[in-house]
Amino acid sequence: MERSDMILPPKAMKPSFEPLIDHPNVVVLSNDEFDPKKHINFTPPAKTYTMSDLSLPEDTGVSPFAVSEPFHLFTAEAIHRMRAEVLSKEVWESCQYSSNLAQCQLRGFAPQFAPFIYDTWKNPETLAIVSKIAGIDLVTEMDFEIGHINISVKSEKQKEEELRAYAEKASADADEGIAGCPWEDDKPIVDWHTDSYPFVCVTMLSDCTNMIGGETALRTGTGDILKVRGPQMGCAVVLQGRYIEHQALRALGTAERITMVTSFRPRCPDQRDDTVLTTVRAISNIPELYLQFSEYRLEILEERIRNQLRILRETKRSGKKVDTRKLKRFLHDQERFLAHMNKEMVEDVKMGEIDDSHLLGDRSMKRRKVSSMAC
Repeated sequence: MERSDMILPPKAMKPSFEPLIDHPNVVVLSNDEFDPKKHINFTPPAKTYTMSDLSLPEDTGVSPFAVSEPFHLFTAEAIHRMRAEVLSKEVWESCQYSSNLAQCQLRGFAPQFAPFIYDTWKNPETLAIVSKIAGIDLVTEMDFEIGHINISVKSEKQKEEELRAYAEKASADADEGIAGCPWEDDKPIVDWHTDSYPFVCVTMLSDCTNMIGGETALRTGTGDILKVRGPQMGCAVVLQGRYIEHQALRALGTAERITMVTSFRPRCPDQRDDTVLTTVRAISNIPELYLQFSEYRLEILEERIRNQLRILRETKRSGKKVDTRKLKRFLHDQERFLAHMNKEMVEDVKMGEIDDSHLLGDRSMKRRKVSSMAC
């Protein structure tokens, strides 16, 4: 899909959220284009987890893969370049959204305001890394979803007050022999949800040296909660988030937590595409979102029809009979594909409000046993 001029969202869609973020003390940032030799610092994850490891059926998603442990992906310079783009005045004024799931998100800024980020995720080497971890050949979902940013910021005073309250509660709980979910879990950065897209790569853009919390919590097939330790600055986690309920937990001990979430889908047009727009409609420039959604889906349909036409012509040339039942099954599948597209492009969207239809389980389930993955 080629780059296209971005239509900016109306001002009414944007929250009045002001950044309190200190820019990193970097002397000089180059203006070089993305270069994998210079900007990628990849170390494979120590372990990846399958759907079976999360007590989910192996065929839950489009790959047996579920989630990776954090792994190094980008150099410090690449991260500072990304921060400079997403924290620019143009992005904050034109691409900021909020919802009942998350207070502050930046979306739809690439490539117009973030050419470096755009080129990073479009680069074949970056795609190859994410694909290898996910166990399936992937491409970016669409341009609008390149580099979605989740932000949690607080003042130094707020940070110290939270740490003091956390220490007091931890001490009291220890005295009383209480065990369970940590205090910061009650106020997640992004609440329980499934992603609209098959896969995501979550990259940390903040310094997490003194961070407490900030994990991603996953709901397993048994209802237990599994925590994936948050990545350090320049590190990432890959998740098949369309099929696993998860939330981003609040972080203590730091003034900011900025993560970049880039979405992916299978490259092969014959793979099923379970993309929905449930969690993104209310935080998007609707005309641009629907345009890009329609464009890539119609490209998939075009490729499928071309392949089917080739099969029909080869069958005719070989003098064989057409398998009518198989052909009708193909046509039925494409009808469902188009009907799904039509269903997802809702005309009346209430900005900022995301309902619970994306959830797979019971949100009101009682507190479950919590386990953790080490970094």
